[in-house]
Amino acid sequence: MYSLADLAKALNRSSVYLAGLQSRFELPIMEGAGYSEAYFSFLQTVMHLRRLSISEETLRDLWHIEKKLMSLLHADSTTSPTWFLDACGVSSVSKRRLLLSNYELGAEIESKGVQLGLNFADTTPELFSGKEMGEDALRVLNDYRKLHARISADVRAEVLHVREAAGWARRL
Repeated sequence: MYSLADLAKALNRSSVYLAGLQSRFELPIMEGAGYSEAYFSFLQTVMHLRRLSISEETLRDLWHIEKKLMSLLHADSTTSPTWFLDACGVSSVSKRRLLLSNYELGAEIESKGVQLGLNFADTTPELFSGKEMGEDALRVLNDYRKLHARISADVRAEVLHVREAAGWARRL
């Protein structure tokens, strides 16, 4: 478990910067050493993508889409305040996991299907289904795919320059 100061030191960022990230990404704020390894992994993923010149605005857009998709797929099967982060840091087949939350979809992201309608949460049913209310997991997944493809292309273009810069930095 980490404190905010531990996270700041491990990520080479100030506590003020991380507090701002928490606010902008609408992340829960924990007391003392209440930050999990998964929480750290999420922040680390955001930092890596920022270093690869992916804008924070783009990452926030992706984050909101991921949270919406996980909600539509009923991923919140616990009462954890960090349920949307709990899969971060798990290492397995990445083509089946969302980029920021690392949530396992059960199918490759680029495939045309996901198993809809699974609900592991004990919640009161809504008066109308999500689809009747205009929510559609496949539509949200398609939005995710488009933004993910753009981020992937930007990362591939930037990684060459980062390697070049890292090689140059060795001379300092």
